[in-house]
Amino acid sequence: MDIKQIFENNQNWVENQLNLDSSYFNDLSKGQSPDILYIGCSDSRVTAEELMGVLPGDVFVHRNIANMVPNTDLSSMSVIDYAVKHLKVNHVVVCGHYYCGGVKAAMESKDLGILNPWLRNIRDVYRTHREELNSISDEDKRYQRLVELNVQEQCINVIKTAEVQKAYRERNLAVHGWVFDIHSGRLIDLKIDFSEILKNVMEIYRLDI
Repeated sequence: MDIKQIFENNQNWVENQLNLDSSYFNDLSKGQSPDILYIGCSDSRVTAEELMGVLPGDVFVHRNIANMVPNTDLSSMSVIDYAVKHLKVNHVVVCGHYYCGGVKAAMESKDLGILNPWLRNIRDVYRTHREELNSISDEDKRYQRLVELNVQEQCINVIKTAEVQKAYRERNLAVHGWVFDIHSGRLIDLKIDFSEILKNVMEIYRLDI
């Protein structure tokens, strides 16, 4: 890709937006009030706004390799804090996708250097669910199931945070787990039972706020 072409594309985009709405950029500059925090994968094939069909300003987006929410990651923890506490989002979405390179790498017994600490989080998900995963003989289906289980575990990590627990009590904030199917382009709702997860983890992770 010619980098210079990006600036030409940008100029064309600006002109198109202004032709549709002369106040478009003035309105954007006034601030944001998204209702959704989207935590997704950095994969170049998966763009949050496009797959959800939403406009700029509708969703606060955080992306990293394999849509992870490690409690020691200052980036994801800061995003959750800002989105929940200051932007007052009412929904937190963790969205994985089938054929995720990060999940695939975590399934392989290879030394991947600086990626090792990050991928260890996914390998811990495999360890937690190894009985179910090892019972799946088809490697492709096992791979897809780990994608789903990783989303589930990252939703649990979101629920463990103080900001989310407080927002749940104050305004019934909800956490959702989705998977994007690259083959079909469809979003799949894993229908994660937020209230059930809360009951299961609160004995250990409940914070008196």
